[in-house]
Amino acid sequence: MASDNNQESSVLKELPKIAWTRLKGCSDKVVSTVMCPVRDAKNLGKQDPRRITHSCKVGLAVTLVSLLYYFDFLYDGFGVSAMWAVMTVIIIFDFTVGATLGKGVNRGVATLIGGALGLAAHRLTSFNGRIVEFSVLGFFIFLISALATFIRFFPKVQARYDYGLLVFILSFCLISVSGYRNDEVMLMAYRRLSTVMIGGVLTVFISIFVCPIWAGEDLHNLTANNIEKLGIFMEGFERRYFETNNDKKQEKKASPDGYITVINSKSTADTLVNVAKWEPRHGRFKYWHPWEQYLKIGANTRECACKIDALNCYLNSKIQTPMEIREKIQEPCTTISQQCSHALRELSVGIKKMSSPAMLSDPHIKNAEAAAKSLESLLQNGKWLEIDFRDMIPAAAVALLLIEMVSCTAKLADSVHELASMSKFRAPYDNAVKANQTCLERVVVVTRVSNDHK
Repeated sequence: MASDNNQESSVLKELPKIAWTRLKGCSDKVVSTVMCPVRDAKNLGKQDPRRITHSCKVGLAVTLVSLLYYFDFLYDGFGVSAMWAVMTVIIIFDFTVGATLGKGVNRGVATLIGGALGLAAHRLTSFNGRIVEFSVLGFFIFLISALATFIRFFPKVQARYDYGLLVFILSFCLISVSGYRNDEVMLMAYRRLSTVMIGGVLTVFISIFVCPIWAGEDLHNLTANNIEKLGIFMEGFERRYFETNNDKKQEKKASPDGYITVINSKSTADTLVNVAKWEPRHGRFKYWHPWEQYLKIGANTRECACKIDALNCYLNSKIQTPMEIREKIQEPCTTISQQCSHALRELSVGIKKMSSPAMLSDPHIKNAEAAAKSLESLLQNGKWLEIDFRDMIPAAAVALLLIEMVSCTAKLADSVHELASMSKFRAPYDNAVKANQTCLERVVVVTRVSNDHK
């Protein structure tokens, strides 16, 4: 009995500790559950601080347009239709200026045309009886809705005017159907159109003049960064491919895998191109900037990225060619890798600075082409017949991929040169020439002053 009492007393003494431990564990879980979204939000803001700016801009626009409800003299003019202004701000305010402007123009024009056709349909059917009016109005709604929906399937229309057609169908149906039950259809159409215009103009104004986010700049930087990622991979390819086991132990570095994002960047680039066409002149981008050329550059960049992906597969493959065989093609492969890397980097820098990269990238491409010819002659050499076929295949595949990489780089350079010509990029040495001219002018002035003193 005494031992049982001792056990019970010890258990009772341990109960507070157990309860505290469990309570602490539950509190830690609650804190981690609450803090996890906070950490995610913090990381999201760090990745792109413009997201915070955009959120504040949307809040400002919604607050301003809500004044239509707060002030009586504004509410008396628009009534419940003021809600359309709030809806317009929330719907068309996008991350970039181009997307916002495109949605705003689509919504404004579509509302105007749809409302006008709705009024016309209402007027045409209102002179007949109720049954005839219902039948004819239903026919018009079916015809317009079906026709507008079919037009949305055209690729060019779908890319730029899909949202406008949706708003057109909505406006036409709302005005025409509402007119069947409401005699003040003209006033209703006027209020809706006015509030939509107010919301659209306010949204576009804030998007352009308050910390604007330009899709054209995003597209421009995306194109340059994608090319730079390819150059980063090619920069150290020969070192990673021709390194020995001892080198691998001394230096364990993962191969740059930024090219993977290049392969998956097509949808982003297509969206940015369609949006950038709506933007007005801004910064370094003039009216009628050749945005379509970025799609061509992007296609060539992704082609190079696919070649790099294949090269990376041979880097990480379990079946490798013996080093003594790889050394036979090391020199031309190293030259190709280095020269392609330099050329890609020069193209990237040229796009970023909007300076013509031809004078800086073309020499590297020519050196790479010469090395590719040398590599082809090595592959056609009869000495390869003495090597085991299974050992030769991986090295030969890498060599052929490098040769194709040279042609891809040259094609990419041509598309970048076309962009430079169409956009009238400045010469790469313009700044140096201007600096030299300034120095010469200063020297001339100093010389004249000294002569005058003499």
